[in-house]
Amino acid sequence: MSIQPLTGVRVIDFTQVMMGPCATQMLADYGADVIKIERPGAGDLSRTSIADDPDGLNNPVFQSLNRNKRSIALDLKDPRDVELARTLCERADVVVESFRPGTFERLGLGYDAIAEENQGLILCSISAFGSGELAARLPGYDLLLQAMSGLMSVTGEPGDGGRPLKVGAALIDMVCGLYAATGILAALHARSRTGRGQRLEVSLMDSALAGLLNQGSAYLLAGLVAGRLGNRHPSIAPYETYEAADGPFALAVGNDPIFRRLCDAIGRPELAADERFATNAERLRHRDELGAELEEAFGSAPAAEWVERLGAVGVPAGPINDVAEAFEFAEGLGLEPWDDTDGVRTVRSPLRLSATPPTVRRRPPRLGEQDAELRQWLSSR
Repeated sequence: MSIQPLTGVRVIDFTQVMMGPCATQMLADYGADVIKIERPGAGDLSRTSIADDPDGLNNPVFQSLNRNKRSIALDLKDPRDVELARTLCERADVVVESFRPGTFERLGLGYDAIAEENQGLILCSISAFGSGELAARLPGYDLLLQAMSGLMSVTGEPGDGGRPLKVGAALIDMVCGLYAATGILAALHARSRTGRGQRLEVSLMDSALAGLLNQGSAYLLAGLVAGRLGNRHPSIAPYETYEAADGPFALAVGNDPIFRRLCDAIGRPELAADERFATNAERLRHRDELGAELEEAFGSAPAAEWVERLGAVGVPAGPINDVAEAFEFAEGLGLEPWDDTDGVRTVRSPLRLSATPPTVRRRPPRLGEQDAELRQWLSSR
């Protein structure tokens, strides 16, 4: 097995459910030794959300975000276990916590307290809305963040009859986890030059606003407040889903030359010369008329036929896969999208490093599975 980028880096994980475990699993996949701190008898909240699986190994949330970790059960209301937690932090390279702001400091585990003994410590605090007094009282759930960040306001069908909709996966938790992991890697690189650690903070709200991308920039630069467009793009047309004879497919025409190829492929070359559709700016102004013309043409054949026909001439088009079809499609491309370790399947890391690839070395742990070995190690000096 090759040496991994974070081999020898110790991470203490005081997080649970999604955003924190997402970040620490990435570090674990890169080779870090991640020690997961869990509540005795209960563990990570995502373990017990399925009543007939108290250990959580069949819970999709828990098993998707906790591979390559070791678990120890510590009662942070017990001073003896708090002292063990402090010892872990003093021996750590990275600590990641997602308690309500101020809780970690009250436990005596805050950055200033631990850095006295461990100057190289990197402490990552993940919160919902930041560490301000008002923010600390707000609950942090992905659905609420999608609503409060503006994401739901641009997701869903347009018009008075359309409802704001959340994305069908916990997108903001994932984005926040990615930012946390990237920040930790940046801090580790800085430490390699200075010898000193630092504290970093990331919130779901900040991550959600960053995730708005062009929608956020349109507001900041021009005061434009986007609305719901369904599957349409705010500044490109045609760029949405269209109905074929047997159902919808996705079409992404990114520029005028591609549009001309599209028109030829559907047997309507005159559309490319129509002044309403000749440029992207005009297509945006007349996209309803354009949509009517395209759907009339697409209704003559099944979606799969259109995807094949358009792809053959360089027009980006694709099927609307369900989750099973998506994995099958990825396998067909040779991507090897999942891993099986000790009978537990998880989605593979999307990174493909040629010399130091991410690996799956152990399945998600049972609650306190490494309790004995870790307590023995902590008792040694």
